[in-house]
Amino acid sequence: MPAPDAAPADVVPPAAPAPGSRYAARPWLRQLSPAQLAAVSPPPSVLHAFRAAVARAPGHPALAYFDGRISYAEADALSDSLAGHLAARGVGRGDRVAVMLQNTPHFALAVLAAWKTGAVVVPLNPMYKSAEVRRALRDSGAAALVCEERAWPAYLRESVRGTGVRTVLTARDRDFQTRDDPRVLPERHAPADPPQSAAPAPDAPREADAPTPADLATTARRGHPAPPDPHLTAADTALISYTSGTSGTPKGAMNPHGALTYNATRQVTGHPLPEGAGYFALAPLFHITGMVCELAACFTNAGTLVLAHRFDAGTVLDAFLEHRPAYTIGPATAFIALAAHPAATRDHFASFQVVSSGGAPLPPALVARLRTAFGFHLRNGYGLTECTAPCASVPAHLEAPVDPASGTLSVGVPGAQTLVRILDERGAEVPFGETGEIAVRGPQVVPGYWGLPEESAKTFPDGELRTGDVGFMDLDGWLYVVDRKKDMINAAGFKVWPREVEDVLYTHPAVREAAVVGVPDPYRGESVKAYVSLRPGASVEPAELAAHCAERIAAYKYPRVVEILPVLPRTTSGKILRRELRERG
Repeated sequence: MPAPDAAPADVVPPAAPAPGSRYAARPWLRQLSPAQLAAVSPPPSVLHAFRAAVARAPGHPALAYFDGRISYAEADALSDSLAGHLAARGVGRGDRVAVMLQNTPHFALAVLAAWKTGAVVVPLNPMYKSAEVRRALRDSGAAALVCEERAWPAYLRESVRGTGVRTVLTARDRDFQTRDDPRVLPERHAPADPPQSAAPAPDAPREADAPTPADLATTARRGHPAPPDPHLTAADTALISYTSGTSGTPKGAMNPHGALTYNATRQVTGHPLPEGAGYFALAPLFHITGMVCELAACFTNAGTLVLAHRFDAGTVLDAFLEHRPAYTIGPATAFIALAAHPAATRDHFASFQVVSSGGAPLPPALVARLRTAFGFHLRNGYGLTECTAPCASVPAHLEAPVDPASGTLSVGVPGAQTLVRILDERGAEVPFGETGEIAVRGPQVVPGYWGLPEESAKTFPDGELRTGDVGFMDLDGWLYVVDRKKDMINAAGFKVWPREVEDVLYTHPAVREAAVVGVPDPYRGESVKAYVSLRPGASVEPAELAAHCAERIAAYKYPRVVEILPVLPRTTSGKILRRELRERG
Protein backbone atom coordinates (compact mmCIF):
# COMPACT_ATOMS: atom_id res chain seq x y z
CA MET A 1 0.00 0.00 0.00
CA PRO A 2 2.02 3.01 -1.18
CA ALA A 3 2.01 6.28 0.63
CA PRO A 4 0.37 9.24 -1.10
CA ASP A 5 2.50 12.06 -2.41
CA ALA A 6 4.15 13.90 0.46
CA ALA A 7 4.19 17.67 0.77
CA PRO A 8 7.61 19.28 0.32
CA ALA A 9 9.32 19.28 3.67
CA ASP A 10 10.23 22.96 3.61
CA VAL A 11 6.71 24.34 3.32
CA VAL A 12 3.77 24.41 5.71
CA PRO A 13 1.57 21.38 4.93
CA PRO A 14 -1.77 21.92 3.17
CA ALA A 15 -5.17 22.19 4.81
CA ALA A 16 -4.03 24.42 7.67
CA PRO A 17 -6.80 25.81 9.88
CA ALA A 18 -9.01 28.44 8.38
CA PRO A 19 -8.33 32.09 9.23
CA GLY A 20 -9.65 32.81 12.70
CA SER A 21 -8.52 29.51 14.12
CA ARG A 22 -7.06 29.87 17.60
CA TYR A 23 -4.00 27.91 16.55
CA ALA A 24 -3.37 29.46 13.13
CA ALA A 25 -1.02 32.04 14.69
CA ARG A 26 1.25 29.25 15.96
CA PRO A 27 2.33 31.00 19.19
CA TRP A 28 5.05 28.39 19.72
CA LEU A 29 7.09 29.97 16.92
CA ARG A 30 8.20 32.61 19.42
CA GLN A 31 10.03 29.90 21.39
CA LEU A 32 12.07 28.55 18.48
CA SER A 33 15.64 29.47 17.64
CA PRO A 34 16.56 30.87 14.21
CA ALA A 35 17.92 27.44 13.25
CA GLN A 36 14.63 25.82 14.22
CA LEU A 37 12.62 28.43 12.34
CA ALA A 38 14.65 28.06 9.16
CA ALA A 39 13.21 25.96 6.35
CA VAL A 40 14.83 22.58 5.78
CA SER A 41 15.18 20.49 2.64
CA PRO A 42 15.74 16.93 3.83
CA PRO A 43 17.08 14.25 1.48
CA PRO A 44 14.46 11.93 -0.03
CA SER A 45 15.40 9.04 2.28
CA VAL A 46 17.72 8.02 5.11
CA LEU A 47 19.55 5.93 2.51
CA HIS A 48 20.37 9.16 0.64
CA ALA A 49 21.62 10.68 3.91
CA PHE A 50 23.71 7.60 4.64
CA ARG A 51 25.30 7.65 1.18
CA ALA A 52 26.11 11.33 1.60
CA ALA A 53 27.86 10.48 4.89
CA VAL A 54 29.79 7.70 3.13
CA ALA A 55 30.96 10.22 0.51
CA ARG A 56 32.17 12.86 2.98
CA ALA A 57 33.40 10.67 5.88
CA PRO A 58 34.11 7.15 4.56
CA GLY A 59 36.59 6.29 7.32
CA HIS A 60 34.55 7.67 10.21
CA PRO A 61 32.92 5.00 12.43
CA ALA A 62 29.27 4.60 11.51
CA LEU A 63 28.66 1.91 14.12
CA ALA A 64 30.36 1.19 17.45
CA TYR A 65 29.51 -2.03 19.29
CA PHE A 66 31.52 -2.63 22.47
CA ASP A 67 35.13 -2.81 21.16
CA GLY A 68 34.05 -3.17 17.51
CA ARG A 69 33.94 -0.38 14.91
CA ILE A 70 32.43 -0.34 11.42
CA SER A 71 33.27 2.65 9.23
CA TYR A 72 30.82 4.28 6.85
CA ALA A 73 32.60 2.74 3.86
CA GLU A 74 32.51 -0.69 5.49
CA ALA A 75 28.85 -0.38 6.45
CA ASP A 76 28.06 0.61 2.86
CA ALA A 77 29.87 -2.43 1.46
CA LEU A 78 28.37 -4.85 4.00
CA SER A 79 24.83 -3.61 3.40
CA ASP A 80 25.42 -3.71 -0.38
CA SER A 81 26.21 -7.42 -0.10
CA LEU A 82 23.14 -8.08 2.05
CA ALA A 83 20.99 -6.16 -0.44
CA GLY A 84 22.41 -8.26 -3.27
CA HIS A 85 21.58 -11.43 -1.36
CA LEU A 86 17.99 -10.29 -0.76
CA ALA A 87 17.54 -9.14 -4.37
CA ALA A 88 18.82 -12.48 -5.69
CA ARG A 89 16.00 -14.11 -3.73
CA GLY A 90 13.32 -11.94 -5.21
CA VAL A 91 13.09 -9.13 -2.66
CA GLY A 92 12.46 -5.88 -4.47
CA ARG A 93 10.68 -2.56 -4.48
CA GLY A 94 7.64 -2.52 -2.22
CA ASP A 95 8.29 -5.92 -0.63
CA ARG A 96 8.39 -6.04 3.14
CA VAL A 97 11.44 -7.11 5.16
CA ALA A 98 10.83 -7.79 8.86
CA VAL A 99 13.78 -6.95 11.13
CA MET A 100 13.54 -8.44 14.61
CA LEU A 101 16.78 -7.63 16.42
CA GLN A 102 18.25 -5.95 19.46
CA ASN A 103 20.49 -2.87 19.18
CA THR A 104 23.35 -4.52 17.28
CA PRO A 105 25.15 -3.61 14.03
CA HIS A 106 23.09 -6.24 12.25
CA PHE A 107 19.99 -4.08 12.72
CA ALA A 108 21.44 -1.05 10.96
CA LEU A 109 22.98 -3.15 8.17
CA ALA A 110 19.72 -5.04 7.57
CA VAL A 111 17.67 -1.84 7.41
CA LEU A 112 20.08 -0.24 4.94
CA ALA A 113 20.12 -3.43 2.85
CA ALA A 114 16.33 -3.60 2.71
CA TRP A 115 16.11 0.02 1.58
CA LYS A 116 18.80 -0.63 -1.05
CA THR A 117 16.42 -3.18 -2.63
CA GLY A 118 13.55 -0.68 -2.45
CA ALA A 119 11.81 -2.79 0.20
CA VAL A 120 9.80 -1.58 3.20
CA VAL A 121 11.25 -2.34 6.63
CA VAL A 122 8.96 -3.86 9.26
CA PRO A 123 10.70 -3.40 12.64
CA LEU A 124 9.56 -6.04 15.14
CA ASN A 125 10.11 -6.20 18.87
CA PRO A 126 12.52 -9.10 19.63
CA MET A 127 10.49 -9.74 22.78
CA TYR A 128 7.48 -10.75 20.68
CA LYS A 129 6.17 -14.26 21.26
CA SER A 130 5.25 -16.69 18.49
CA ALA A 131 1.65 -15.56 18.01
CA GLU A 132 2.66 -11.89 17.91
CA VAL A 133 5.38 -12.55 15.34
CA ARG A 134 3.08 -14.63 13.15
CA ARG A 135 0.40 -11.95 13.26
CA ALA A 136 2.82 -9.18 12.24
CA LEU A 137 4.36 -11.28 9.44
CA ARG A 138 0.95 -12.16 8.05
CA ASP A 139 -0.45 -8.65 8.43
CA SER A 140 2.52 -7.00 6.71
CA GLY A 141 2.95 -9.74 4.11
CA ALA A 142 6.67 -9.84 4.86
CA ALA A 143 8.76 -11.66 2.26
CA ALA A 144 11.92 -11.80 4.40
CA LEU A 145 12.81 -11.98 8.07
CA VAL A 146 16.03 -10.93 9.81
CA CYS A 147 16.24 -12.31 13.35
CA GLU A 148 18.59 -13.47 16.09
CA GLU A 149 20.19 -16.85 15.46
CA ARG A 150 19.17 -18.33 18.81
CA ALA A 151 15.52 -17.35 18.29
CA TRP A 152 15.19 -19.18 14.95
CA PRO A 153 15.21 -22.76 16.23
CA ALA A 154 13.61 -21.80 19.55
CA TYR A 155 10.37 -20.56 18.02
CA LEU A 156 10.70 -18.43 14.90
CA ARG A 157 11.03 -21.39 12.53
CA GLU A 158 7.49 -22.31 13.54
CA SER A 159 6.31 -18.70 13.56
CA VAL A 160 7.00 -18.18 9.85
CA ARG A 161 4.89 -21.16 8.79
CA GLY A 162 1.74 -20.04 7.08
CA THR A 163 3.27 -16.63 6.27
CA GLY A 164 4.80 -15.25 3.08
CA VAL A 165 8.37 -15.31 4.43
CA ARG A 166 10.64 -17.02 1.91
CA THR A 167 14.04 -15.64 2.93
CA VAL A 168 15.61 -15.59 6.40
CA LEU A 169 18.85 -14.06 7.67
CA THR A 170 20.01 -14.83 11.20
CA ALA A 171 22.36 -12.74 13.32
CA ARG A 172 24.76 -13.77 16.08
CA ASP A 173 24.80 -11.05 18.71
CA ARG A 174 28.52 -11.63 19.35
CA ASP A 175 29.45 -10.63 15.79
CA PHE A 176 31.33 -7.38 15.09
CA GLN A 177 32.98 -7.27 18.56
CA THR A 178 35.26 -9.40 20.73
CA ARG A 179 34.47 -8.34 24.29
CA ASP A 180 31.51 -10.73 24.84
CA ASP A 181 30.13 -8.79 27.80
CA PRO A 182 28.28 -11.48 29.81
CA ARG A 183 25.75 -8.98 31.17
CA VAL A 184 24.04 -8.72 27.76
CA LEU A 185 25.83 -11.35 25.68
CA PRO A 186 25.58 -14.55 27.73
CA GLU A 187 27.13 -17.65 26.24
CA ARG A 188 23.92 -19.62 26.48
CA HIS A 189 20.37 -18.36 26.30
CA ALA A 190 17.17 -19.80 27.65
CA PRO A 191 14.53 -20.69 25.04
CA ALA A 192 12.97 -17.52 23.71
CA ASP A 193 9.41 -18.85 23.93
CA PRO A 194 7.51 -21.42 26.01
CA PRO A 195 7.34 -24.85 24.34
CA GLN A 196 3.59 -24.65 23.77
CA SER A 197 4.05 -21.49 21.66
CA ALA A 198 6.17 -23.42 19.18
CA ALA A 199 3.23 -25.42 17.86
CA PRO A 200 2.56 -24.65 14.19
CA ALA A 201 -0.60 -22.85 13.18
CA PRO A 202 -3.50 -25.08 12.07
CA ASP A 203 -3.09 -23.96 8.46
CA ALA A 204 0.71 -24.19 8.48
CA PRO A 205 2.44 -25.86 5.50
CA ARG A 206 4.77 -28.85 5.77
CA GLU A 207 7.97 -28.52 7.82
CA ALA A 208 10.05 -28.72 4.66
CA ASP A 209 8.51 -25.39 3.57
CA ALA A 210 10.36 -23.47 6.30
CA PRO A 211 13.14 -21.34 4.74
CA THR A 212 16.75 -22.27 5.41
CA PRO A 213 18.39 -19.27 7.08
CA ALA A 214 21.67 -17.68 5.98
CA ASP A 215 24.08 -16.12 8.45
CA LEU A 216 23.92 -12.34 8.19
CA ALA A 217 27.56 -11.50 8.94
CA THR A 218 28.89 -14.18 6.60
CA THR A 219 26.54 -13.06 3.84
CA ALA A 220 27.49 -9.42 4.36
CA ARG A 221 31.18 -10.24 3.97
CA ARG A 222 30.73 -12.26 0.77
CA GLY A 223 30.67 -9.20 -1.41
CA HIS A 224 27.47 -9.87 -3.33
CA PRO A 225 26.96 -7.16 -5.96
CA ALA A 226 24.44 -4.56 -4.92
CA PRO A 227 21.14 -4.38 -6.79
CA PRO A 228 20.36 -1.38 -8.99
CA ASP A 229 19.52 1.83 -7.16
CA PRO A 230 15.78 1.72 -6.30
CA HIS A 231 15.53 5.55 -6.60
CA LEU A 232 13.57 5.96 -3.40
CA THR A 233 11.38 9.04 -3.08
CA ALA A 234 10.13 10.92 -0.04
CA ALA A 235 6.62 9.57 -0.69
CA ASP A 236 7.67 5.90 -0.69
CA THR A 237 6.91 3.94 2.46
CA ALA A 238 10.07 3.36 4.50
CA LEU A 239 8.60 1.52 7.50
CA ILE A 240 5.53 -0.30 8.62
CA SER A 241 5.87 0.44 12.33
CA TYR A 242 3.52 -1.43 14.60
CA THR A 243 2.15 0.63 17.45
CA SER A 244 3.12 -0.62 20.90
CA GLY A 245 -0.30 -2.07 21.65
CA THR A 246 -0.36 -0.64 25.17
CA SER A 247 -4.11 -0.08 24.82
CA GLY A 248 -5.12 -2.60 22.15
CA THR A 249 -4.11 -4.50 19.05
CA PRO A 250 -1.01 -3.09 17.31
CA LYS A 251 -1.59 -1.31 13.98
CA GLY A 252 1.01 -0.82 11.28
CA ALA A 253 1.71 2.88 10.71
CA MET A 254 3.12 3.56 7.23
CA ASN A 255 6.05 5.92 7.79
CA PRO A 256 7.17 7.55 4.50
CA HIS A 257 10.86 8.07 3.80
CA GLY A 258 10.28 11.82 3.75
CA ALA A 259 8.75 11.76 7.24
CA LEU A 260 11.87 10.02 8.61
CA THR A 261 14.27 12.46 6.98
CA TYR A 262 12.18 15.48 7.95
CA ASN A 263 12.28 14.60 11.64
CA ALA A 264 15.90 13.44 11.44
CA THR A 265 16.96 16.71 9.81
CA ARG A 266 15.01 18.70 12.39
CA GLN A 267 16.81 16.75 15.11
CA VAL A 268 20.18 17.70 13.64
CA THR A 269 19.37 21.37 13.05
CA GLY A 270 17.65 21.71 16.42
CA HIS A 271 20.47 20.21 18.47
CA PRO A 272 23.87 21.92 18.39
CA LEU A 273 25.92 18.75 17.87
CA PRO A 274 29.05 18.73 15.72
CA GLU A 275 29.11 16.56 12.63
CA GLY A 276 30.44 13.11 13.46
CA ALA A 277 29.16 13.20 17.06
CA GLY A 278 28.36 10.02 18.96
CA TYR A 279 24.69 9.03 19.28
CA PHE A 280 24.06 6.44 21.98
CA ALA A 281 21.18 4.10 21.14
CA LEU A 282 19.44 3.99 24.50
CA ALA A 283 15.99 3.59 22.94
CA PRO A 284 15.56 0.33 21.01
CA LEU A 285 16.06 0.81 17.28
CA PHE A 286 12.93 -1.18 16.46
CA HIS A 287 10.94 1.60 18.17
CA ILE A 288 10.20 4.71 16.12
CA THR A 289 12.08 6.89 18.63
CA GLY A 290 15.27 4.90 18.17
CA MET A 291 14.84 4.59 14.43
CA VAL A 292 14.45 8.35 13.87
CA CYS A 293 16.17 10.16 16.75
CA GLU A 294 19.12 7.77 16.92
CA LEU A 295 19.72 5.89 13.65
CA ALA A 296 18.32 8.36 11.12
CA ALA A 297 19.57 11.50 12.88
CA CYS A 298 23.00 9.93 13.39
CA PHE A 299 23.44 9.03 9.73
CA THR A 300 22.13 12.45 8.68
CA ASN A 301 24.88 14.00 10.81
CA ALA A 302 27.58 11.49 9.71
CA GLY A 303 27.79 10.49 13.37
CA THR A 304 28.68 7.29 15.17
CA LEU A 305 25.78 5.15 16.35
CA VAL A 306 26.87 3.54 19.62
CA LEU A 307 25.17 0.20 20.33
CA ALA A 308 25.12 -2.00 23.44
CA HIS A 309 22.72 -4.82 22.46
CA ARG A 310 19.94 -4.25 25.01
CA PHE A 311 19.40 -2.12 28.07
CA ASP A 312 21.42 -3.06 31.12
CA ALA A 313 22.18 -0.13 33.40
CA GLY A 314 25.75 -1.16 34.20
CA THR A 315 26.57 -1.93 30.57
CA VAL A 316 25.13 1.40 29.45
CA LEU A 317 27.08 3.37 32.03
CA ASP A 318 30.31 1.65 30.97
CA ALA A 319 29.54 2.50 27.33
CA PHE A 320 29.00 6.16 28.26
CA LEU A 321 32.54 6.30 29.65
CA GLU A 322 34.09 4.37 26.78
CA HIS A 323 32.46 6.08 23.83
CA ARG A 324 31.72 9.53 25.28
CA PRO A 325 28.56 10.13 23.21
CA ALA A 326 27.09 13.59 22.79
CA TYR A 327 23.43 12.61 22.46
CA THR A 328 20.97 10.03 23.69
CA ILE A 329 17.23 9.62 24.08
CA GLY A 330 15.29 7.10 26.10
CA PRO A 331 12.23 6.62 28.28
CA ALA A 332 12.06 7.96 31.81
CA THR A 333 12.24 4.39 33.12
CA ALA A 334 15.73 3.97 31.61
CA PHE A 335 17.00 7.10 33.36
CA ILE A 336 15.42 5.95 36.62
CA ALA A 337 17.39 2.70 36.32
CA LEU A 338 20.63 4.49 35.44
CA ALA A 339 20.26 6.88 38.39
CA ALA A 340 19.61 3.96 40.74
CA HIS A 341 22.75 2.06 39.71
CA PRO A 342 25.31 2.16 42.54
CA ALA A 343 28.18 2.91 40.14
CA ALA A 344 26.54 5.95 38.50
CA THR A 345 28.48 9.23 38.82
CA ARG A 346 28.43 12.64 37.21
CA ASP A 347 31.34 11.63 35.01
CA HIS A 348 29.20 9.02 33.27
CA PHE A 349 27.03 11.80 31.84
CA ALA A 350 29.70 14.48 31.38
CA SER A 351 30.09 14.05 27.60
CA PHE A 352 26.45 14.60 26.73
CA GLN A 353 25.41 17.83 25.09
CA VAL A 354 21.75 16.81 24.71
CA VAL A 355 19.90 14.19 26.75
CA SER A 356 16.25 13.68 25.86
CA SER A 357 13.35 11.65 27.13
CA GLY A 358 10.70 10.17 24.89
CA GLY A 359 8.26 7.30 24.64
CA ALA A 360 6.89 7.62 28.17
CA PRO A 361 5.78 10.42 30.55
CA LEU A 362 8.56 12.37 32.27
CA PRO A 363 7.89 13.29 35.92
CA PRO A 364 9.23 16.74 36.93
CA ALA A 365 10.64 15.19 40.11
CA LEU A 366 12.91 12.94 38.02
CA VAL A 367 14.27 15.91 36.05
CA ALA A 368 15.16 17.69 39.29
CA ARG A 369 16.68 14.55 40.82
CA LEU A 370 18.93 13.91 37.81
CA ARG A 371 20.14 17.50 37.68
CA THR A 372 21.01 17.51 41.38
CA ALA A 373 22.68 14.10 41.43
CA PHE A 374 24.34 13.94 38.01
CA GLY A 375 24.48 17.48 36.68
CA PHE A 376 22.55 17.11 33.41
CA HIS A 377 19.19 18.41 32.27
CA LEU A 378 16.82 15.79 30.88
CA ARG A 379 14.79 17.34 28.07
CA ASN A 380 11.20 16.36 27.44
CA GLY A 381 9.58 15.58 24.12
CA TYR A 382 6.41 14.19 22.62
CA GLY A 383 5.66 12.04 19.63
CA LEU A 384 3.92 8.94 18.39
CA THR A 385 4.57 6.19 15.89
CA GLU A 386 1.93 7.87 13.73
CA CYS A 387 3.94 11.09 13.55
CA THR A 388 7.29 9.36 13.02
CA ALA A 389 8.57 10.13 16.53
CA PRO A 390 8.73 13.78 17.65
CA CYS A 391 6.09 16.37 16.93
CA ALA A 392 7.00 18.57 19.92
CA SER A 393 10.24 19.05 21.84
CA VAL A 394 11.98 21.47 24.15
CA PRO A 395 14.25 23.89 22.25
CA ALA A 396 17.91 23.46 23.15
CA HIS A 397 18.17 27.00 24.53
CA LEU A 398 15.13 26.67 26.83
CA GLU A 399 13.80 24.53 29.65
CA ALA A 400 10.25 23.21 29.76
CA PRO A 401 7.92 24.95 32.18
CA VAL A 402 5.77 23.12 34.72
CA ASP A 403 2.06 23.91 34.79
CA PRO A 404 1.46 25.45 38.24
CA ALA A 405 -2.07 24.10 38.52
CA SER A 406 -1.48 20.43 37.69
CA GLY A 407 2.28 20.07 38.21
CA THR A 408 2.62 18.65 34.68
CA LEU A 409 5.91 19.18 32.86
CA SER A 410 5.49 20.55 29.34
CA VAL A 411 6.57 18.22 26.52
CA GLY A 412 7.84 21.20 24.54
CA VAL A 413 6.62 23.14 21.55
CA PRO A 414 5.77 22.04 17.99
CA GLY A 415 8.20 22.63 15.17
CA ALA A 416 8.09 25.34 12.55
CA GLN A 417 6.12 23.30 10.00
CA THR A 418 4.03 21.39 12.55
CA LEU A 419 0.54 22.41 13.61
CA VAL A 420 -0.88 21.19 16.91
CA ARG A 421 -4.48 21.85 17.88
CA ILE A 422 -6.50 20.92 20.97
CA LEU A 423 -10.00 19.65 20.18
CA ASP A 424 -13.15 18.87 22.13
CA GLU A 425 -15.29 15.73 21.73
CA ARG A 426 -16.96 17.22 18.62
CA GLY A 427 -13.66 18.08 16.96
CA ALA A 428 -13.93 21.83 17.63
CA GLU A 429 -10.95 23.81 18.90
CA VAL A 430 -10.89 24.63 22.59
CA PRO A 431 -9.37 27.83 24.03
CA PHE A 432 -5.73 27.92 25.10
CA GLY A 433 -5.37 26.42 28.56
CA GLU A 434 -8.34 24.06 28.23
CA THR A 435 -7.89 20.31 27.88
CA GLY A 436 -8.92 18.27 24.88
CA GLU A 437 -7.59 15.77 22.37
CA ILE A 438 -4.24 16.60 20.81
CA ALA A 439 -4.34 16.75 17.00
CA VAL A 440 -1.21 17.00 14.83
CA ARG A 441 -0.64 18.02 11.24
CA GLY A 442 2.73 18.23 9.54
CA PRO A 443 5.30 16.60 7.25
CA GLN A 444 6.01 13.88 9.81
CA VAL A 445 2.42 12.55 10.06
CA VAL A 446 1.88 9.21 8.33
CA PRO A 447 -0.82 8.77 5.67
CA GLY A 448 -2.50 5.92 7.51
CA TYR A 449 -2.36 2.36 8.79
CA TRP A 450 -1.33 -0.59 6.65
CA GLY A 451 -4.40 -2.41 5.35
CA LEU A 452 -6.86 -0.53 7.62
CA PRO A 453 -8.65 2.10 5.52
CA GLU A 454 -11.54 2.58 7.96
CA GLU A 455 -9.24 2.97 10.97
CA SER A 456 -7.06 5.32 8.92
CA ALA A 457 -10.01 7.51 7.98
CA LYS A 458 -11.05 7.72 11.62
CA THR A 459 -7.59 8.50 13.00
CA PHE A 460 -6.38 10.80 10.17
CA PRO A 461 -9.37 12.90 9.05
CA ASP A 462 -8.19 15.19 6.25
CA GLY A 463 -4.61 14.14 7.00
CA GLU A 464 -4.64 15.35 10.62
CA LEU A 465 -3.63 12.86 13.31
CA ARG A 466 -6.10 12.51 16.16
CA THR A 467 -3.67 11.20 18.77
CA GLY A 468 -6.01 9.90 21.45
CA ASP A 469 -3.92 11.84 23.97
CA VAL A 470 -5.47 14.51 26.16
CA GLY A 471 -3.58 17.72 26.76
CA PHE A 472 -3.61 21.49 26.60
CA MET A 473 -1.54 24.34 25.21
CA ASP A 474 -0.78 27.60 26.97
CA LEU A 475 -0.78 31.03 25.38
CA ASP A 476 2.96 30.81 24.66
CA GLY A 477 2.59 27.59 22.69
CA TRP A 478 3.90 25.16 25.30
CA LEU A 479 2.18 21.79 25.00
CA TYR A 480 1.21 19.68 28.02
CA VAL A 481 0.15 16.04 27.76
CA VAL A 482 -2.28 15.07 30.48
CA ASP A 483 -2.92 11.42 29.62
CA ARG A 484 -4.43 8.93 27.20
CA LYS A 485 -8.19 9.33 26.68
CA LYS A 486 -8.66 5.62 27.33
CA ASP A 487 -6.84 5.82 30.67
CA MET A 488 -9.12 8.43 32.25
CA ILE A 489 -10.63 7.20 35.53
CA ASN A 490 -14.24 8.05 36.35
CA ALA A 491 -14.50 8.07 40.15
CA ALA A 492 -18.09 8.85 41.19
CA GLY A 493 -18.44 11.18 38.20
CA PHE A 494 -15.12 12.95 38.75
CA LYS A 495 -12.42 12.72 36.07
CA VAL A 496 -9.06 11.55 37.33
CA TRP A 497 -6.06 11.55 35.03
CA PRO A 498 -3.51 8.90 36.13
CA ARG A 499 -0.58 11.05 35.04
CA GLU A 500 -1.33 13.72 37.67
CA VAL A 501 -1.42 11.17 40.49
CA GLU A 502 1.74 9.47 39.20
CA ASP A 503 3.63 12.77 39.17
CA VAL A 504 2.74 13.25 42.85
CA LEU A 505 3.91 9.73 43.71
CA TYR A 506 7.24 10.42 42.03
CA THR A 507 7.87 13.24 44.50
CA HIS A 508 8.10 10.69 47.33
CA PRO A 509 11.77 9.81 47.92
CA ALA A 510 11.08 6.06 48.12
CA VAL A 511 9.27 5.76 44.78
CA ARG A 512 11.16 4.49 41.76
CA GLU A 513 8.29 3.88 39.32
CA ALA A 514 4.56 4.58 39.56
CA ALA A 515 1.47 3.70 37.57
CA VAL A 516 -2.13 4.57 38.37
CA VAL A 517 -5.21 2.80 37.02
CA GLY A 518 -8.92 2.66 37.62
CA VAL A 519 -10.33 -0.47 39.23
CA PRO A 520 -14.01 -1.44 39.62
CA ASP A 521 -15.67 -0.01 42.71
CA PRO A 522 -19.31 -0.91 43.61
CA TYR A 523 -19.91 2.53 45.12
CA ARG A 524 -17.82 4.94 43.01
CA GLY A 525 -17.95 3.01 39.75
CA GLU A 526 -14.17 3.24 39.58
CA SER A 527 -11.60 3.80 42.26
CA VAL A 528 -8.02 5.00 41.95
CA LYS A 529 -5.33 2.36 42.53
CA ALA A 530 -1.59 2.94 42.41
CA TYR A 531 1.16 0.45 41.68
CA VAL A 532 4.69 1.45 42.63
CA SER A 533 8.18 0.00 42.72
CA LEU A 534 10.69 1.35 45.21
CA ARG A 535 14.19 2.77 44.87
CA PRO A 536 17.02 0.47 45.99
CA GLY A 537 17.23 0.28 49.77
CA ALA A 538 13.97 2.22 50.27
CA SER A 539 11.13 1.07 52.49
CA VAL A 540 7.66 2.55 52.80
CA GLU A 541 4.18 1.38 53.73
CA PRO A 542 1.37 1.64 51.15
CA ALA A 543 -0.67 3.76 53.57
CA GLU A 544 2.14 6.30 53.75
CA LEU A 545 2.15 6.67 49.94
CA ALA A 546 -1.63 7.11 49.90
CA ALA A 547 -1.34 9.77 52.61
CA HIS A 548 1.45 11.49 50.66
CA CYS A 549 -0.96 11.88 47.73
CA ALA A 550 -3.94 12.85 49.90
CA GLU A 551 -1.96 15.81 51.24
CA ARG A 552 -1.22 17.11 47.73
CA ILE A 553 -4.24 16.44 45.50
CA ALA A 554 -8.02 16.50 45.80
CA ALA A 555 -9.69 13.78 47.85
CA TYR A 556 -11.30 12.11 44.82
CA LYS A 557 -7.91 11.78 43.10
CA TYR A 558 -5.66 10.14 45.66
CA PRO A 559 -5.27 6.34 45.46
CA ARG A 560 -7.43 4.39 47.89
CA VAL A 561 -5.24 1.36 47.34
CA VAL A 562 -1.47 1.26 46.80
CA GLU A 563 0.28 -1.98 45.87
CA ILE A 564 4.06 -2.27 45.91
CA LEU A 565 5.65 -4.49 43.25
CA PRO A 566 9.32 -5.36 42.63
CA VAL A 567 9.04 -3.95 39.10
CA LEU A 568 6.20 -2.60 36.97
CA PRO A 569 5.34 -4.29 33.68
CA ARG A 570 6.38 -2.30 30.66
CA THR A 571 7.16 -2.59 27.00
CA THR A 572 10.76 -2.86 25.85
CA SER A 573 10.50 0.75 24.69
CA GLY A 574 9.90 1.77 28.32
CA LYS A 575 6.17 2.43 28.45
CA ILE A 576 4.54 1.12 31.61
CA LEU A 577 1.68 -1.21 30.69
CA ARG A 578 -1.30 0.22 32.54
CA ARG A 579 -3.51 -2.20 30.62
CA GLU A 580 -1.76 -5.15 32.24
CA LEU A 581 -2.08 -3.55 35.65
CA ARG A 582 -5.80 -2.95 35.12
CA GLU A 583 -6.20 -6.62 34.27
CA ARG A 584 -4.33 -7.48 37.47
CA GLY A 585 -7.00 -5.57 39.40
